Amino acid sequence: MKFPSPVSIQWVADFLGAELVGDKNGQASGINEIHKVEKGDLVFVDHPKYYDKCIQSEATFIIINKVVEPLPPGKALLVVEQPFEAYLKIVRHFRPFEPATKMISDSATVGKNTYIYPSAFIGHHVIIGDNCIIHPNTTILDHCIIGNNVIIQAGTVIGSDAFYYNSKKDRDSWYKKMDSCGRVVIEDDVEIGAGCTIDRGVSHDTRIGKGTKMDNMIHIGHDTVTGKNCLFAAQVGIAGVAAIGNGVIIWGQAGVSKTLSIGDNAVILAQTGVPSSLEGGKIYFGSPAEEASVKKRELVWVKRIPELWKKVMG
Repeated sequence: MKFPSPVSIQWVADFLGAELVGDKNGQASGINEIHKVEKGDLVFVDHPKYYDKCIQSEATFIIINKVVEPLPPGKALLVVEQPFEAYLKIVRHFRPFEPATKMISDSATVGKNTYIYPSAFIGHHVIIGDNCIIHPNTTILDHCIIGNNVIIQAGTVIGSDAFYYNSKKDRDSWYKKMDSCGRVVIEDDVEIGAGCTIDRGVSHDTRIGKGTKMDNMIHIGHDTVTGKNCLFAAQVGIAGVAAIGNGVIIWGQAGVSKTLSIGDNAVILAQTGVPSSLEGGKIYFGSPAEEASVKKRELVWVKRIPELWKKVMG
């Protein structure tokens, strides 16, 4: 999430009641979680396992529960007892909850020749481009952006909260919700089927690339980015922070795990499970996913096991 304008890191430290260590003259441009941080961002870390990863990341400012040295030049630590709670305090300050009072918010912007069916909900600060069709019972939640020539079928939800929790087993509540302050950005010429859900980024953008077509009942997780002209069949599920290349085809009921990439023009056959990154330009099948030609040969041999067993046992 980018702030409306850069904020003095000293102001942030005072706001959080944090000890400021390092560069005290910086300006924070936004707040992000570790997978999406950029220069000028704030990030939080509350476990020694991830101290170095956060400090060496692109983030300029680190909300942390311990002073860690050495600190790279130009960076600053904001030391607090509970970094996660400090993160939430910043998110709620810059992206506060706004109750809805009508089906289409007055702060939403709707382009020319766009038709919104009755019973569709359009949240605060949503931007919808020209020549779109938004079907009944579609929900487009706050701050999401819809490009031109987009079709969204009935019952789809754009911008639902990320399935993202800060979990620790040494406290009464194992799972604490990490407030979602990111957006969903749908580029031009995208078509989205009925009953789909596209989660907003935790603190950045979930993005659907230009020309992508999605069937019914598809789930896209937080901060996932798809390339241009992808094709997703029914009941595909893609977890958070996946990077899907251009021209990727994923057939029905395939599942894609988190924080991985799929290269351009890959084809994922139906019911395939993708646990790790895949090269582009190949066809994949099975769980775990392998090149389809290899997996099909394996299946032929599996079917022959009873016959081979009889021969071995005589």
